[in-house]
Parts: sequence; structure tokens; C-alpha cells
Amino acid sequence: MSDIEEIRRRRMQELQQQAAQQAQQQPQDAQAQEQMRRELDAQKRQALLQILTPEARSRLANLRLTKPEFVDQIELQLIQLAQMGRVKSKITDEQLKELLRKLAGQKRDINITWK
Repeated sequence: MSDIEEIRRRRMQELQQQAAQQAQQQPQDAQAQEQMRRELDAQKRQALLQILTPEARSRLANLRLTKPEFVDQIELQLIQLAQMGRVKSKITDEQLKELLRKLAGQKRDINITWK
């Protein structure tokens, strides 16, 4: 019986050591992910500064308050267009409004009929 108890005790120590190592590793991973997210946000912000006029950036910032997912999608599309070389000059507020109208119009309308 003492051999079994010794094996259990060793195994418990191993598990505790593994748990302690994982507990130390998790904050480091979270910090690394947060740092990467900040760097990506900074790169995205810099790209948008080059793509959009100040008025267009302001419009996107206002729209972000109500539709953050939609704005994220728009920003990514604008950055992709710029990377492909399809944006020749800065996008003005009027051009952004037109783009937003087109993209918002693509949404399907859902009608519910009560009987």
C-alpha cells in the first residue's frame, strides 16, 4: 500500500507543478495577445489615415458608436482595396456615404406577417 501512496503523492506533485506552470504562462500569453491587438489597431489606424479624409474618418467614428461590427467590416474592405491599388486618392466623405449606402442596401429586409 505504501508504494501506491508514494505513486499518488508523486503524481499529485507533478500535477501541481504543471498547474503552477500553466498559471504563470497564461498571463504572459494574455499580455502577448493584447500587445499584438494594439499593434494591429495602430497599423489599421495608420492605413485609414492614408486612405480617408478627416471628414470620412469622423463619419466612421460616429457610425462605430451604433454599428461597430459594420464599421470594422468597412475598414477592412477599404484597407484591402488600398492594398490592391484600387484606391487612387483619399476617399472623401461623399464617397464614403455612397459606399455606406450601397453596403447597407445589400442587407435583406425581413418582413414578418401576422395571421
